[in-house]
Amino acid sequence: MSEFDDLKLDKWQEPVQPESTNTGWRIAVGILVVGLLVAGGLYYWRRPQAKSAEVRTQTEQTVAPAATTKPLPEPGDHIDLPPLDQTDTIVRDLVTRLSSHPKVAAWLATDQLIRNFTSVTFNIANGEAPSSHLGRLRPKEKFQVIERGSTVSIDPKSYRRYDAYADAISGLDARGAARLYATLKPRIQDSYRELGYPDGNFDPVVERAIVELLKTPVVDGDVGLVSKSVAYEYSDPRLQSLSAVQRQFLRMGPRNMRMIQAKLRELAPMLGIALEPVKQ
Repeated sequence: MSEFDDLKLDKWQEPVQPESTNTGWRIAVGILVVGLLVAGGLYYWRRPQAKSAEVRTQTEQTVAPAATTKPLPEPGDHIDLPPLDQTDTIVRDLVTRLSSHPKVAAWLATDQLIRNFTSVTFNIANGEAPSSHLGRLRPKEKFQVIERGSTVSIDPKSYRRYDAYADAISGLDARGAARLYATLKPRIQDSYRELGYPDGNFDPVVERAIVELLKTPVVDGDVGLVSKSVAYEYSDPRLQSLSAVQRQFLRMGPRNMRMIQAKLRELAPMLGIALEPVKQ
């Protein structure tokens, strides 16, 4: 089995079942790369032999959609957007003015950028593992474990593979990110219609994706593993019962998860998403 056998995403190919140029575009790469960089950090574990171990989890407050009045989203800029098939050039042009981060550049080297973002976000919203289509964002370092007698746990060095992704996301201007999403939303909506959703309203998908990541518990201390077939699973049933994308997000480690979740909490109200604390 290859490292990407569990990461299926080319879903836009068939229906799926259920500021302005004058200001220099001083906005962050934004939600496009938030979704894509998070996905870039989530890759499959290869396993040597290992046995079960215990895990210590620290439950934190997360967020869910609030029943209160939603904040107004940031407006987009009115620019002429080309048809969906021709948007890669304008997306690359706008984003390269905003960030020279190597992880951003790696994403821009791919094709079908808006379709890619739409599919990744759709998968995250549904708790599914993100795309093998993002191979250029894959960390180069190998996944590592620590074995102590009959127990095995994640080596904290493995978390450091994702520091650059978290740093890139944490450094984004949330308000600018929301404006960029709103500016490109007409073509994002077109991409969503290709997935078999005629109304094309992608905002609820973005909300579900953000909440899915925010609901992932942050784990401090050793994270125990058991070996199953060709991959690891968590030894703690509470962690193994998380959705596929939450289990993978957990592999980025507590430092990186907290940074990304903090940025998503900052971004959500600027996208018109009201969040409230919820105890797990």
